[in-house]
Amino acid sequence: MMLTGVACLEAVRCSLLSGIAGSSLAHFLRKYSPQSTTSSSSYQSILIFERNDVIGGRMRTVSIGGDAFEAGASIIHPKNHYALEFTKSLNLSVRAPSSGADSLAIWDGTRFLFQTFSPKSDSPILDKIYDLINSLLLLRRYGFSLIRMERFVERMLKCFLKFYEGFEERPVFGTVEEMLKWTGLYEYTARTLEDELVDAGLSPLLISELVTVITRVNYGQSVSISGLAGAVSLAGSGGGLWSVEGGNCQIPAGLIKSSNVTLNLQEEIASISRLGNSYQLNSTKGNSYSCDIAVIATPLDEVNITFSPPISIPERKLQHTHATFVRGLLDPGYFGMNSVADIPQLIATVEIPNLPFTCISILKKYSEDDMTYKIFSRAPLQDTLLDRLFSSRKETIRINWGAYPHFKAPEVFAPFLLDGFHLYYVNAFENAASAIETGAVAAENVARLILSRYPGLNSQDSSNSFVPGEDHLHLDL
Repeated sequence: MMLTGVACLEAVRCSLLSGIAGSSLAHFLRKYSPQSTTSSSSYQSILIFERNDVIGGRMRTVSIGGDAFEAGASIIHPKNHYALEFTKSLNLSVRAPSSGADSLAIWDGTRFLFQTFSPKSDSPILDKIYDLINSLLLLRRYGFSLIRMERFVERMLKCFLKFYEGFEERPVFGTVEEMLKWTGLYEYTARTLEDELVDAGLSPLLISELVTVITRVNYGQSVSISGLAGAVSLAGSGGGLWSVEGGNCQIPAGLIKSSNVTLNLQEEIASISRLGNSYQLNSTKGNSYSCDIAVIATPLDEVNITFSPPISIPERKLQHTHATFVRGLLDPGYFGMNSVADIPQLIATVEIPNLPFTCISILKKYSEDDMTYKIFSRAPLQDTLLDRLFSSRKETIRINWGAYPHFKAPEVFAPFLLDGFHLYYVNAFENAASAIETGAVAAENVARLILSRYPGLNSQDSSNSFVPGEDHLHLDL
């Protein structure tokens, strides 16, 4: 879903959206801004524009039968330090990953190519036994390529962790390319995931089945995506994944609330014009705002913002994921089964033309004939297909997400600084990989970039080693 944000300061003023990138930027601007030295009345005002009526961007929940389910970004990796820091500082509760042995089946449109199993009871002992059995099943089918895949992901994560180093070691980056080259991740964006994994020694069977399933579930795309996006996708299938109790959208909502911003819901920015040393923002409601700094914290690919003077960024397409939530009961006959009890918790598909869905997962089981499911697909699911998939449907909710970039190696990146003055674009980083944490990482760097370039806001020295102050300025986003 596309949202629009712009940031402006009265000592500095900016415009942003209320997703993870915009809310994180507001947070880091507050955290890192030094105390104003010009006068006691100097301040920064942060004004955030959100075209929808809710905060969160692509982090949202849907309600079915009184239960809230993640509809957008749903999982967080245990090494996502910013997301964990935000969750702790906002006193949010962590929803631990399931301790049970969930079953997975890989579907090719006519039959299951591979399947794991789960116990029919809640016994912890049985869970451990089935975990061992499933591990042996995976090892038998894919062999030691599984270990090579794990090492490939670990190498990427080791590079990614450099983004959390202190300011003394970590410079302020002016471009996405600089960020990625400094961490050693840039080379992963130049080749496809498939090429990277072949060189890493993974078997063709593992790549065409399990790896393809993971990239389709997490990004709705095949192994032809860039290597870095693919590695992030594979990391999102590992152990220890967690979420926020009550919905991950509480993170951006909490950051906005704690950052002393002015939030304009249901107001979209239609144009941004540079007038001398400031920017004029015109909204679809006919309102105008003056800013010293403007920040775009939403993908520009499907929004209609007019820029004056015009800006130039590489053309990029978004990958749409259609999320369909159904409360009802899957028809086991569609999958050649006799009983609903035999249907796995997750049915994922390989890259075969004309398969109508990417994956189907069971979100909650109310009874043997009443469950809530989430289905991902690349195209909308028509009622005729849903009637074939389900023997009964009580409730159906459809969401069309402009979810992430259509990754393509070699990746070409838009600049963080769009005009050479003070118009910034946080989502330029999204071509590298799209996730909750990558949005926060990009926002943290852009916050430091803004503060290092704007007169009076930079740190006590002009080097790239930026030292944050305790006091906070006020920004309009």
